[in-house]
Amino acid sequence: MLGLSAVLAGCASLPKGEKPDPRDRFERFNRSIYAFNTKADHLILRPVARGYVKVTPAPVRTSVHNFLENLVYTKTIINDFLEGKWRDGGTDTARLLLNTTVGIGGLFDPASKAGLDRHHTDFGETLGIWGVHSGPYLLLPILGPSTVRDAIGLLPDEYSALPAYIRPVWIPYAIGAMQGIDIRVGLLDEDKLLDSAYDPYAFVRNVWLQRREYLIHGDAPAAPEELPPGDDDSGAAAPPH
Repeated sequence: MLGLSAVLAGCASLPKGEKPDPRDRFERFNRSIYAFNTKADHLILRPVARGYVKVTPAPVRTSVHNFLENLVYTKTIINDFLEGKWRDGGTDTARLLLNTTVGIGGLFDPASKAGLDRHHTDFGETLGIWGVHSGPYLLLPILGPSTVRDAIGLLPDEYSALPAYIRPVWIPYAIGAMQGIDIRVGLLDEDKLLDSAYDPYAFVRNVWLQRREYLIHGDAPAAPEELPPGDDDSGAAAPPH
């Protein structure tokens, strides 16, 4: 896929009249990946997700979603503590224990009913909180939006969750496929919004980067952490897009 994307990158171009985004130095390459991902989604992922919704009752889909999240929830717990979020780490540990036992392996979510809030974090977010700059925006084949920093964080995240240690090896692959379908089902309602966007690539990029900025810095004003020190000659933040 990377080889194909490298070939396509030579043909990718920016929309007419659009100025390069300083956060997106690899935009030509990223747009080629976006074209590849979109075709793969329209040919495979979206039809499979729609078919799954059509044939699977909502309570069953909810239980599958709960099970898959519970299976990788150790990733959130580990990063809670790495980020110094001690209360969230304790809450998430209690969630995992309660849902794994009373919730029958995570099929049900008694922890939420008990007032234990669900959190989501990852090692890319942890690095951001530690002050590591994100680097340029990077679109990954199949996996979707990321940055250089967040792409590096995928490896620790992979080995912070139980599926990486399950054998035989086809089981983690099957779990990954189920996770992909589950994530795609959660995005079905956004299809019309994305399809109607003037530039879907830029829309996805801007929304994703703003969301990551909020997850790391919250409402507090922050320097443009997507640009390493010295890369912005003016010293000013790039204007929002």
